[in-house]
Amino acid sequence: MDFSSIVSALPDLLQGMLLTLKLLVFAVAGGIALGTLLALARLSSNRLLSFLAGFYVNYFRSIPLLLVITWFYFIVPFMLAWATGKMHPVGAFASSLVAFMMFEAAYYCEIVRAGIQSIPKGQVNAAYALGLNYHQAMRLVVLPQAFRKMAPLLLQQSIILFQDTALVYAVGLMDFLNTARSRGDITGQLHEFLLFAGVIYFVLSFIASRIVLRLQSKLAVGQN
Repeated sequence: MDFSSIVSALPDLLQGMLLTLKLLVFAVAGGIALGTLLALARLSSNRLLSFLAGFYVNYFRSIPLLLVITWFYFIVPFMLAWATGKMHPVGAFASSLVAFMMFEAAYYCEIVRAGIQSIPKGQVNAAYALGLNYHQAMRLVVLPQAFRKMAPLLLQQSIILFQDTALVYAVGLMDFLNTARSRGDITGQLHEFLLFAGVIYFVLSFIASRIVLRLQSKLAVGQN
């Protein structure tokens, strides 16, 4: 084992990690936003809206993420060309970001839905008694408490998403893992670079998991 080439490759590996983290942050933000809307739709008294949101969630939870990534990269440009009459190339980063947002929204939806349902109905009724409408009650009373309760689960799902970002190799995006693999091929030290990448993924995921556990313990103490 010779890890000497990793030192000279650190600038490229850092750029790959920055791209991975950028993709992660935007995907988490977009996924939670879309997931919250889906959760509210699933809990809606409107049967059609609830059915469509439920279908979306069940559909995306039933197909591989890799398939979703390749769909958006190869099929969306043709769909846009059919709709507009012009070919609109979609970059690897943009297509991967949209794929992650839409895919993860299905999982965030179920987390948010459980968080909303954990809030006692008496608080909602109290909000209505104070003159708040449905949207105000959700925004000011229910969602703040729900997000506090489900923060550990949201973070746990984000850790899974961090690991899943490695799938962007399918569309040629040079994230951290793909950069490590590429440099390993160039230097003839593929095993060393992949081992180094695995250690980095493990360390970051382990640290994030410990943060989740500490957050869970603090929230448990606060609820007692």
